[in-house]
Amino acid sequence: MRDIKLPPHTQASPKPGSLTELMRSSPWRTPVTSGLLALNLAAFIVMLMYGAGLWHSSNGVQLAWGANFGPATQDGQWWRLFTALFVHFGIVHLALNMWALWDVGRLVERLYGRLRFAMLYLGSGVVGNLSSLVVQGNQAVSGGASGAIFSLYGALLVFLWRERRQVDRGEFRWLFGAASVFILLILGMGLVVPGIDNAAHAGGLVAGALLGSMLARPWTSESPCPQRLQWVATFSLTLGIAVLVMRVPPPIYLFGEELRARGAILEFLHEDQRISQNWDAILETGRRNGLSFDQLAGSIDANVTTVYRDSFEALRAANPVSAAPSARTLEALQTYASFRANAASDLANGLRANDPGRIRDALELAQKRPAILAP
Repeated sequence: MRDIKLPPHTQASPKPGSLTELMRSSPWRTPVTSGLLALNLAAFIVMLMYGAGLWHSSNGVQLAWGANFGPATQDGQWWRLFTALFVHFGIVHLALNMWALWDVGRLVERLYGRLRFAMLYLGSGVVGNLSSLVVQGNQAVSGGASGAIFSLYGALLVFLWRERRQVDRGEFRWLFGAASVFILLILGMGLVVPGIDNAAHAGGLVAGALLGSMLARPWTSESPCPQRLQWVATFSLTLGIAVLVMRVPPPIYLFGEELRARGAILEFLHEDQRISQNWDAILETGRRNGLSFDQLAGSIDANVTTVYRDSFEALRAANPVSAAPSARTLEALQTYASFRANAASDLANGLRANDPGRIRDALELAQKRPAILAP
């Protein structure tokens, strides 16, 4: 008797494996999930080596390592939408995210395939960070893998609903229910617990559901055709990203200007210490060696007055156009540099005129340095 074979498009594919078994896949079967875990852990260790705290760090540390923050991200550093996925704020933050990634990542990677999984995780994570930028771009420094992890739950829910007739009923109820409860629990916590970035979570969740629909592939020969859903998801995701981009609030200042202001401030503080030491040394040398008033005046003008005026110009050149946090300090130091330059000039002129009263007034004026810097 001859064997009869069905045409390729009507052949039944082998029954897919248990979703529970896929969840327990070894690291070797899910290299992208394992690699993401390793990258997050490596980034955290390197940050610890360069000053980050084990339990918590100041926002400045995470910001320096690529966290998401409106004034920095919108100052030409859009790569922060990506790097923020690997920046965590402490060991508890990292551990919770990595547990969730390991728990759901292995299953989603086996369902979607390695390349699609990587596109889903990274692409939706960036969209989640963009959502965070829209909601709290100027108010908070944000980072972490949770937005990307939420995208995996979004993609998993879409898969389960689309393949509900092919999935074992018990597994469907358990996985769909557990994923839904987890999502609602974390989003609910974000409403009452400060520091949880619900904007990134919700953005990642929606982006994951849409991108998961775009990247869908039939699980069995009886799976519904995903083509129509893919077109709808593509349009919706494109529209959503466009709306987010248009809704990004303008930064209250540009981080590059703030960094230049901080650099100018630090440079001036070091320079001021050196100039003050030179000023004291000039006066002491003059008393010890019996220099003439003209010699003292020339030395003060060359090594104090001129240098303070140059420092004033350097500080003014670093003035931010935007309302950077260091702007007020920079203005105070400009006032101080001008004040010290004038005091040194008055002293030099008093010395040349051999006017004891003018010399005394100039020396007293020079001692008022702290008052100039007072807020």
